[in-house]
Amino acid sequence: MNALPDSAPPLPVPPEAPLPHRKTLRSWLIPLSQRSSLRALALLALDYALFVALLIAAVLLESGWLKLLCGLATGFVIGRLFIIGHDGCHHSLTPHRGLNRWLGRIAFLPSLTPFSLWDMGHNVVHHGFTNLKGVDFTWAPLTQAEYAALSPSRRFMERVYRSGWAPGLYYMVEIWWHRMVARDKSGKAERPVFSHDCWLVGSFGTVWFCALAAAALATGQSVLLLVATAFAVPLLFWFAMIGFVVYVHHTHVKVSWHDDRAAWQRAQPFVSTTVHLTFPLRIGALLHHIMEHTAHHVDMSIPLYKLKAAQARLEELLPDRIVVQRFSWGWYFGTARSCKLYDFTRRCWTDFKGRATSEPRAAPA
Repeated sequence: MNALPDSAPPLPVPPEAPLPHRKTLRSWLIPLSQRSSLRALALLALDYALFVALLIAAVLLESGWLKLLCGLATGFVIGRLFIIGHDGCHHSLTPHRGLNRWLGRIAFLPSLTPFSLWDMGHNVVHHGFTNLKGVDFTWAPLTQAEYAALSPSRRFMERVYRSGWAPGLYYMVEIWWHRMVARDKSGKAERPVFSHDCWLVGSFGTVWFCALAAAALATGQSVLLLVATAFAVPLLFWFAMIGFVVYVHHTHVKVSWHDDRAAWQRAQPFVSTTVHLTFPLRIGALLHHIMEHTAHHVDMSIPLYKLKAAQARLEELLPDRIVVQRFSWGWYFGTARSCKLYDFTRRCWTDFKGRATSEPRAAPA
């Protein structure tokens, strides 16, 4: 695209034209990257109030079914709090880096997510190398040869993870447990802040669990029922929610993975490896607009409360470049059936037998 005077608005880039440099794309979004500490604090206070209110309701309500519904709703609110913490981790929540770190830690507590470990895995690895095989580990697809080399039990787990029914299990086991809780502490990357953050979330989880047990004893309720509906159910819902979100952000028959860094760089991965998933009934707003994901990868400094406008701006200026997908359960399970393994030679998704399930894509020029 030809350079324009600073006063002239950018024009849409034709689909056949080269994609502008990332700095240019970010320049389009500068008016939408202004952050507000007051707005961030209000969002955090609102979601924490909802979290506490739902836990109190689970204690006070007598019906087990109503307790269960409160637990499911609590899990959803944990997801909302996590998205706020995610912005704090990117320093896009407020203009103040120190405040972002502490608000991020506070927002991450109900999801039992250690802030610094998430920061390393998400900011450094995922955003630095999105969909680059061997570096980005989140939902990284295996090749047919890699799958065949697995043990029978590990192949079974891969089938479960990729079935569409168990994104929460994948996140809980492969990301939360292996990468954060039971991580290898012998490497050079281990830092004291990792242990401190694990202690922080562990303490929060212990207080949460014990408070529910004490409340059950004080009110003559079943400890098992209250802990199950107001502790276990919210966390399980949260794991399912985050597993689903990170899966659909970067898994689509039109989205490529790469095993060659030079080709990956030429593919402009901050645009080509992300999906904008749309929902009816303002569900996207309830998710703090985390599904406006292309804008987030182009510029991580955009706060969640401006992502909708930023995404619309990108889609206006980059017609036919961004993968926009309207959500349906048919599409989701169709994607799960198609996106089992990846063939890096043909550059296409395959099933577990190696049969192509998406159109082979040419290597980026």
